[in-house]
Amino acid sequence: MDAVACTEAFADPFTDAERDAVYRAIFERRDIRAQFLDRPVPDAVLARLLRAAHHAPSVGFMQPWDFIVVRDRGVRQAIHAAFTRANAEAAVRFEGERQTTYRSLKLEGILEAPLGICVTCDRSRNGPVVLGRTHQADMDLYSAVCAVQNLWLAGRAEGIGMGWVSIVSRADLREALGIPQEIEIIAYLCAGFVSGFPARPDLERKGWLPRLALKDVVRVDGWQGREGDALHRLLGQRFFPSPLEGEGEDGW
Repeated sequence: MDAVACTEAFADPFTDAERDAVYRAIFERRDIRAQFLDRPVPDAVLARLLRAAHHAPSVGFMQPWDFIVVRDRGVRQAIHAAFTRANAEAAVRFEGERQTTYRSLKLEGILEAPLGICVTCDRSRNGPVVLGRTHQADMDLYSAVCAVQNLWLAGRAEGIGMGWVSIVSRADLREALGIPQEIEIIAYLCAGFVSGFPARPDLERKGWLPRLALKDVVRVDGWQGREGDALHRLLGQRFFPSPLEGEGEDGW
């Protein structure tokens, strides 16, 4: 790090309370569908969320994202209609009890939430050659997803719930929002203040899929490095107070 960079660096470590707040936001973030309140999101709060998203990491510092804030109910109704069509198509792909469970799930809050946020990726931003994309061309897409995560975590800190609506065709979103063909659509999120955040994700709570044990998805020094490492013996331990004590080795 050069002398100028050193003078601009953040030197103060996080306090324990600040560190725990970061982890709390991560562990308590939820994909919200049905708990939205009839309460507008003030511009000042929305600006903070968007600023957090805009400070996500991006490969080559290319910042490939744009954010479309959707307040107009007519636009949201068009997106809701597109979801309804896609959801009906998706339901028939499941069979038997799985289809019954799928149809019982609340999978969007497009009209219940006071606004939507569409995150896009401009793949041509900064020209055809971008630092970090010379050998992994999709790094711009992954960078834009990092912006979604920042937005989501900042939302949790502000009491704003968000739900990622993926059961909708990109063509329908493109038409509803006037997005040019050359711009990639990353995410459409419903957003708004909520009555509460569930202790566990809805799909976990309703038995759609269980949470995988952390020790089963961590490998050391290669694909086969999974057993007997000291790290693995720690992975089942709780390092922070969990609202789900007794719900498994990794309560979060």
